[in-house]
Amino acid sequence: MKLLAKLYIQVLIAMALAIALGLLAPEIAVKMKPLGTAFIALLKMLLGPIIFFTVVHGIAHIGDFRRLGRIGIKTLIYFEVVSSLAMVVGFTVVSLVRPGDGLHAHMGDSLAAGQAATVNAAMSNGGFSLEHFLLSIIPKTFASAFVGGDILPVLFVSVLVGLALARCAKPDWIGMRLLNEGQTVTFKLLAYIMRLSPLGAFGAMAAAVGSFGSETLLYLLRYILTYYASVLIFIFLILGSVAALAGFSILKILRVIKEEAVIAMGTASSEAAFPKLVTKLTQAGCDEAVVGFVLPAGYSFNIDGACLYMACGLGFLAQATDTALSWEQQLSLLAVMLLTSKGGAGAAGGAVIKLAATLESVRVLPLGALGLLFGIDRVLAIATSTTNVIGNSVAVFVICRWEKLFDQQRFDACLAPDQPLSEVAHQPLEETAK
Repeated sequence: MKLLAKLYIQVLIAMALAIALGLLAPEIAVKMKPLGTAFIALLKMLLGPIIFFTVVHGIAHIGDFRRLGRIGIKTLIYFEVVSSLAMVVGFTVVSLVRPGDGLHAHMGDSLAAGQAATVNAAMSNGGFSLEHFLLSIIPKTFASAFVGGDILPVLFVSVLVGLALARCAKPDWIGMRLLNEGQTVTFKLLAYIMRLSPLGAFGAMAAAVGSFGSETLLYLLRYILTYYASVLIFIFLILGSVAALAGFSILKILRVIKEEAVIAMGTASSEAAFPKLVTKLTQAGCDEAVVGFVLPAGYSFNIDGACLYMACGLGFLAQATDTALSWEQQLSLLAVMLLTSKGGAGAAGGAVIKLAATLESVRVLPLGALGLLFGIDRVLAIATSTTNVIGNSVAVFVICRWEKLFDQQRFDACLAPDQPLSEVAHQPLEETAK
């Protein structure tokens, strides 16, 4: 009974029930989709306030602006290196296993009507322009940063407010007290919403299995297994090595964030895990300022799962359409994807939008080939979103260690079997310290 009280166990049970319902009664399972959609919408509702309070509170107390600049530079360099490694892993695994050989899918640029509509929507929303990307970071008004649902404008405004408070606010200023109280209320709301996560995971997973069924999974099973293998290689070899160099065990990090990883897995959305991940990493010994800066930035600049998805997807589509890609072309595609992968791809389906933008940009492969991935996108998104969560968590731990802003004792306490972490992680740092 004590095990059943754990949130991630409840989510896993809900996912198992959802898979059973999707296979036995697909028509009923599809109708469960609003449960998952509503849960993700509730969490997205809190993204803006959580980022704002966490970033502003952390920067307002940081004091040393040179350290903040140093953290920013290290963070961006780390993101680019790890994202590049993710793409290299994806390209390499697909090139070795070659799951697309034999399909001979000469689709040209023609798609079925429904797939064509999906591609058009993807391109209208996800077409990449460096100028547009940079300008989109600056919101039209202060309030509009919290309206659009994008992370970068909120992060931009939060950093500016935090810098201003760090310069002019005194420790006993009433505004700082209001900031602390606002953070407490926001995380209390998060605690209430997270109780619904098993229901949300059930709805999302049931709808996915009920919609696509076993035939689609069997048809492209080889590619699905190849993609999941590349994800495991990236997590345990690449992220494991990065964590080890910083003095961490990847297995211990996974134990700390297991609830958030399971939520991302169940909803196929890394954004669904973001609010709870902020508090969990802080409680696990990471400095609040680093968590507040690195984690939101990672959701736009360090989307490891999306990078893997794009690299594996391009390699698979090239094989499926009998399109030969030289090493020079693959390197060129890697450079393009380092740009097109940026931006919010935390929601389910975000990675396929970025892949559509890449295909339209380089025109090496027919855009119509993207239709091969539509049926299994949700299955792939489970691994993609989980990888995003794990990759950004590792980034926070590593950068905290580099900056000597990591509390090992709190990290060890989170790993203790009798530590009620699921309850502690819902509360702000100030509240748990009392």
